[in-house]
Amino acid sequence: MIGRTARAGRGVTRRRSGAGHVLATWTTLALSCALPSVASAEALPDALAKAYQTNPQLNAERARQRATDENVPQALAGYRPQIVASLSAGLQSVRNLLPDNTIQTGNLKPWIIGVTVTQSLFNGFRTANGVRAAELQVQSGREALRNVGQGVLLDAVTAYTNVLANQSLVEAQRSNVAFLRETLSVTQRRLNAGDVTPTDTAQAEARLNRGLADLNAAEVALAVSQATYAQVIGNAPSQLRPAEAVDRYLPKSREEAMTMAIRQHPAVMAASFDVDVASTNIRIAEGTLLPSATIQGSASKSRNNDPALSTLAEDQASIVANVTAPIYDGGQAAAQTRQAKEITAQSRLVLDQVRNQARTAAVSAWVANEGAKITVSASESEVKAATVALQGVQREAAGGQRTTVDVLNSQADLIQAKARLIGAQRDRVIASYTLLSAIGHLDVKTLNLNTPDYLPEVHYHQVRDAWHGLRTPSGQ
Repeated sequence: MIGRTARAGRGVTRRRSGAGHVLATWTTLALSCALPSVASAEALPDALAKAYQTNPQLNAERARQRATDENVPQALAGYRPQIVASLSAGLQSVRNLLPDNTIQTGNLKPWIIGVTVTQSLFNGFRTANGVRAAELQVQSGREALRNVGQGVLLDAVTAYTNVLANQSLVEAQRSNVAFLRETLSVTQRRLNAGDVTPTDTAQAEARLNRGLADLNAAEVALAVSQATYAQVIGNAPSQLRPAEAVDRYLPKSREEAMTMAIRQHPAVMAASFDVDVASTNIRIAEGTLLPSATIQGSASKSRNNDPALSTLAEDQASIVANVTAPIYDGGQAAAQTRQAKEITAQSRLVLDQVRNQARTAAVSAWVANEGAKITVSASESEVKAATVALQGVQREAAGGQRTTVDVLNSQADLIQAKARLIGAQRDRVIASYTLLSAIGHLDVKTLNLNTPDYLPEVHYHQVRDAWHGLRTPSGQ
């Protein structure tokens, strides 16, 4: 591993130099961790593809969208005829008292069968507006699905880079513990030779115990990040490859990022469709105040074996047109119309709020991404300087010009610098994907992932014009 110390038989200066060897970049260390099994290594695009295929949250949202698609055929049913068949039969016991005081009894078996077809001709345009509202709900749902997909992919990026960062941090802490063990061993030998005091040995021992605690904390953080990875991606992490930022897909300026966010972010587009749905619901509510017309055809056959009746069988067929006009319904329709108007006003305000949030998120993501670049550069310089400083302190300590605590402090500065570099490299990758999500472009198509893109319109067209059938297109 990078930063491992030399064997005990070598000189202290060389051992300290090996232990303090700088980690040039976080991705280089992550790559070195993956070297034993490069063939089975998993790159970030592969992990994103798995998450896109198997993530339960995303699959649940897809199922919700498929359920939303069914609102359209339900609305279209208003254009289609309604057919009802009826059948009644039974036993009837009769006891009649006739005018001449005679009694007539009998057991009858009457039955009737019929069919009725009802077709709506006009219902105040409620069917047409209902279909339009259902189609707009589908469009809004698709944007909501796309937004959830962005969130899942961003969670996958975060989980992946957290595992990489924590793996690198564990390696750095192990290297630190090895260095501190070696320093303690050398200090004890120098104490036996009379070159240092017991205070130096106590300081080295205290730093070793602190290093062991830091290593344990890093291992705990790694275990937690591995569990989160399995939850988001769908499998435990194995050998992970270095992750890279996606600057090639990002806007060139802050203004461009804001413009793209308020125009193309799925949350903004979903809120825009919700405004259209609310506006259409106003016309649906107003439609209840208009006349409605239907035509109804029916046919029936009945039988009755009562000999006292003049008719034992009856066959009927009819076509009836019906026109109704509401006069007063207690104010229900008026209240529903006013309610729909208020909901529309609320939807417009929500749209403004979502646009402001998208604009703010885009600015924040842009600034964070630019800041992450500077932080990485500064952290790399810090690691290089801390490495040079440690090597200088080691040489001066060997010449008697520095104490053991100076060496320990310099090593602590180096390991802290490495930890900051590891975190900066992780934040750099996450920041670039966060900005891509903020402008609404964190998707399979933009990233060119090796997985089929889920197309919600496929299911929509499968069910839109379905007149019957209880099975879903998937066979359930």
